[in-house]
Amino acid sequence: MKIGDKVRFLSETGGGRISGFQGKNIVLVEDEDGFEIPTPINEVVVVTDDDYSSAHLVEAMKKNEQHDSGQDNRSIRQRLSDTGDGEANDEADDFGTYNKGNEEDSADDPSVNFTPKPRERKDGDKLSVYLAFVPMDIKNLSNTQFESYIINDSNYFVTYTYMTAEGNSWTLRSTGEIEPNTKLFIEKVGFNQFNDLAHAAIQLIAYKREKPFLLKPAVDVQFRIDAVKFFKLHAFKDNDFFDIPALLYTVIENDRPVRPLVVDADTLKQEMFTPDNKDTDEEKSGKSPARVRPVKVQTEKEHHQPLVRRYENNQSKSRNVKQVLNGDKIVVDLHADELLDTTAGMSSGDILEYQLDVFRRTLEQYKDKKGQKLIFIHGKGEGILRHAIIHELNYKYKKYQYQDASFQEYGYGATQVTIR
Repeated sequence: MKIGDKVRFLSETGGGRISGFQGKNIVLVEDEDGFEIPTPINEVVVVTDDDYSSAHLVEAMKKNEQHDSGQDNRSIRQRLSDTGDGEANDEADDFGTYNKGNEEDSADDPSVNFTPKPRERKDGDKLSVYLAFVPMDIKNLSNTQFESYIINDSNYFVTYTYMTAEGNSWTLRSTGEIEPNTKLFIEKVGFNQFNDLAHAAIQLIAYKREKPFLLKPAVDVQFRIDAVKFFKLHAFKDNDFFDIPALLYTVIENDRPVRPLVVDADTLKQEMFTPDNKDTDEEKSGKSPARVRPVKVQTEKEHHQPLVRRYENNQSKSRNVKQVLNGDKIVVDLHADELLDTTAGMSSGDILEYQLDVFRRTLEQYKDKKGQKLIFIHGKGEGILRHAIIHELNYKYKKYQYQDASFQEYGYGATQVTIR
């Protein structure tokens, strides 16, 4: 639309020629008597002939409605730089859309195909990557699926490969790139797939884009995914990556990969055939072959053996479980200091497992005594032991009734179980 174009009014009869513009949205229409009529630009339509039929006007009105509804094909840069002066800018089309240089301006428009750069965080230049399993229903661990994620907790881009093995046959489960400080969904898994996940491997290559960075060694880690942990509520921990507890397997943390399952053959051979430092003079003189130092290779089973098993064969830390008769109730205190002489060398997971084992053995001891009430004192604390006991009662001992024990006698930290 430009000066000199013949236009027709849409809301009333008549028309004229454009004699000028007022701002961005007002056009001056000079009628046949020479009067200039200020008119909104969307109330006029350019005509090339005297076709004022209703069909022509309806079609023109529809086009103007589309224009008013915001269907503006101009780029952000064009709209921001628009001065509103019809004479000062490039020639406009029938609806005020400036076409000259559209393709050229689109190429320079930063809003087109804009991708924000990943944000980096302080102390994020040490590589940390985790494999996570998140239950879809944390209250129903025995009958739910789990979502698996790769977590990149660093300022590096990471190209990863996630594989599982059955014997010597490997299967690729996922591969791709993870941006800095993000997590990437891999798949959903159910209990029927846990055997396939038992032997896992993850390979990583870390780098940064468009900036210098410290070179990180390629990571190749193999580890075991223990299916039993998926049934244990205490195996799912609060974390910084999800709103609910998750089971995390560390691939690398602060640039330190987890200990691999496999033993490097070359390193092992070198260690086995290294002469003992206490060689005799005869061996040093070459008259006798050097002795081979025996090397004990720790197997995977030994490496993952629970710490509590170190105290078997009359070296147990455990005490005799105290059972106190209180009226018609039997009271068992599950506090660690009541069950164990010392917790040295035991992780919190080992202690919890021992407490649950005492709980199970007590239920087994009284399973034939119908109506017997058992009080298990677990303390308030963070509620981990209590939640683990409730989970056992809900899924393994469903026939037993349970409730919070008397507050006056035991406070908040006890649960009463009735044998049925």
